[in-house]
Amino acid sequence: MRDKRILYVSSEVVPYLPENEVSQTSFDTPKMINDLGGQIRIFMPRYGCINERRHQLHEVIRLSGMNLVINDMDMPLIIKVASIPKERIQVYFIDNDDYFKRKGTFGDEDTAMFDDNDERAIFFVKGVVETVKKLNWVPDVIHVHGWMASLLPLYMKKYYNDETIFADTKIVTSVYSEGFKGKLSENMYDKVVFDAFDSKDIADLKDATYENIMKNAIDHSDGIIISSDEISEDLTNYIQSSNKPFLPFAAKDKMTELYPEFYLNKV
Repeated sequence: MRDKRILYVSSEVVPYLPENEVSQTSFDTPKMINDLGGQIRIFMPRYGCINERRHQLHEVIRLSGMNLVINDMDMPLIIKVASIPKERIQVYFIDNDDYFKRKGTFGDEDTAMFDDNDERAIFFVKGVVETVKKLNWVPDVIHVHGWMASLLPLYMKKYYNDETIFADTKIVTSVYSEGFKGKLSENMYDKVVFDAFDSKDIADLKDATYENIMKNAIDHSDGIIISSDEISEDLTNYIQSSNKPFLPFAAKDKMTELYPEFYLNKV
């Protein structure tokens, strides 16, 4: 893996958010590749519950300042960065006061989902790609973790498909059992179609359940990793019938053996 560039885009990452399957794997996987000599970057949202002083986040002025258009609205993009202690790993945070200043990650104290989670997801993935372009750091592989990041394969393959710097970049999506109940928004399809996608590429988003959003990510990825011991039968069947290279669930102690091979030779 020496000098291979792997970009990790995740909804949640330890130590910035509490430990769960997504946040822990989103730390363990880049650490493993970093230890093997790969070049890695991590991107996640800068939720309001993240203590900036404790984790020493600071704004990167040269990367901030652009506006992203979300559902016909100009939304300012702020980029912050921090380093994971003892690991020499940089984490970039996508920030915007309207979308991410609130203290909850995906919902309020009553666990209700935020009504604009669909817009937050669109902003996040656009912010990641625009920032990577500014960094002029072209990844060999982008590895997506968590549903907040799951629109990235669609945007990379369709919205940014004319960006020649990404012509050889492969996209891998991890599929987890942990998702959300219900739908992100009744209007998610209309907000995404604003970015001039062909309707057939986003038909799943008319019914924006967790399963349908992940199916859209699978459709636009080059490879799939099953990152939970058990995922729904619906998603399992969809992955197996997708004709995409996929890696079955592997315990943490097997990642070092399986993940580099998958990145380099399967996708």
